[in-house]
Order: sequence, then C-alpha cells, then structure tokens
Amino acid sequence: MPPIPPLFVLSVDGKGSIICTQPSRRVYLLTFDSPPDNRLTPSLCTSFVLALDILDRRFPRGIVVTTSAIPKFYSNGLDYESAVKSKTFFSDKLYPLWRRILTYPMPTVALMNGHAFAAGLMTAMMHDYRFMNPHRGFLCLNELEFGAPLTPPMSSIFRQKLPSPNTYRTMVLEAKRFNALEALQEGIVDGLGMVPEVLTFIEEMKLVDKAKSGVYGQLKKEMWRETVGYLVDTGGSGERSKEDREVQKRWEDEEEHRVVTWEESKNHKGAKL
Repeated sequence: MPPIPPLFVLSVDGKGSIICTQPSRRVYLLTFDSPPDNRLTPSLCTSFVLALDILDRRFPRGIVVTTSAIPKFYSNGLDYESAVKSKTFFSDKLYPLWRRILTYPMPTVALMNGHAFAAGLMTAMMHDYRFMNPHRGFLCLNELEFGAPLTPPMSSIFRQKLPSPNTYRTMVLEAKRFNALEALQEGIVDGLGMVPEVLTFIEEMKLVDKAKSGVYGQLKKEMWRETVGYLVDTGGSGERSKEDREVQKRWEDEEEHRVVTWEESKNHKGAKL
C-alpha cells in the first residue's frame, strides 16, 4: 500500500520542513524538521504559525499533534545569541507562535519524541496536553546553566500549568533534567508513548470533537489569561473590552491573509495541497 500523501508541506528556511499528515480522521500531525536540533529560529516560528493557520482556516475542526522528525530532539530551544540580538524576534516571531498555540481553537498535543530544553519545553507547555517518549530524551529548563533570565511569559506558563510549586522551583532554580517517568510523576506530561499511544489517548478522551462548539480557543484564552496577557504585552488584566475584540479581529484577519498568501504562492509555483 503506497504511503498516504501529506495534506501539505511547508519549507523551513529552505533546509527543513513542516509536514502535515492525518494519521486518523481529523487528527492533524505536524512533524517539523529544522536540523540539527529544531532550534526555534524565525523561519521555524513563521512556518509553524502558518501551518496552524492553514489547519484552522482550511480544514475541519479536530485536534493538532506536533512532533519532530529528528529522533534526538523535539526542540533544543532558541538560537539564544541571535534571539537576544534581534529587537523583534520575541515580539514578532516567538510570542505570536506561543500565543497561537496557547489559544488555538482546537485541542493540541505536544509529542516530545526527544529532548525538549528551554524554549523547546516552553513551546510544549503552550499545548493543551503533552506526551513524552518513554525511552529517549529529557525535559529541562537550563537557563540557569547558560545565564539567561526568564521573561514573564516563559515563567508564567509553568506557574500556571504545573501542579506543584516545588516542581516549578526544581525546574527553574536547579535546572533538573526530568526523564519520562519523572516528568509523568510531576505532572509535566500527561502520558508516555509515541503516535499510537497518543491516538489511543485522543480516542479515550474524545478530543476530536471538543472544538465543535466554537468556543475552545476562547475558553483557553480566559484560562491562561496571565500568560496570554504577557504574550501580547497587556499584562494579562482587564475584561474583554472593545479594544480586545478589535485585537482578536486583527489576528483573525492576519491569519487569513497568511493562508491566502501561501495559497497564491503555492498556485504560482504549481505545487499541490
């Protein structure tokens, strides 16, 4: 039986890719590959956001699973020196990606097939659920080791999502490397396994249909208001004002524009969806 063709493929800086497949009905698997270790470069962030936009705007609601094509790494974090030298990387690339994942209108699962360090682990934390390879990889916030402070959203996502402040302290102030069993015991991940186990989890939790009512993203935006606020530089306070609704509308217009631009480029090049 020939392999099932991908739903779409996006380039990452001409050297890598994000491939979208559908291992089960309305289960969208985004597999990213940005050698050597999936650093969150501007190109990877841009393509990641576009992949999420395409699924949101052009495919039926379901669930999104993200994983890596590189066996050793889910993501090894930022290219830190380049990131801190850029005046716009955080505001224009990294934070929009994190906000998109955190408030995505479908359930999301990060399948960490290998190491997830620093911003790589933060990216996984923006997802609704996390699975980890039981045989490979560590999860670690190692900013202590290379002398980098945590920005407000980098810290708040762990403060909001980790079940224990002791785990938060251990991650930040000890830079502990958690193996799969430890990560499960501490509530950092929801399960252990690879794609088959994730598919079983999705079926058991009936996650494919959770986004049908249309409020899934709005519920998450309110749940994680503090972190969302930091990601959009509003401090995470205040009611849903007219200005807030206008910002939401602008984001939606930008999402549609990115997808339309991609479609026009694809058609121009003769590529197939």
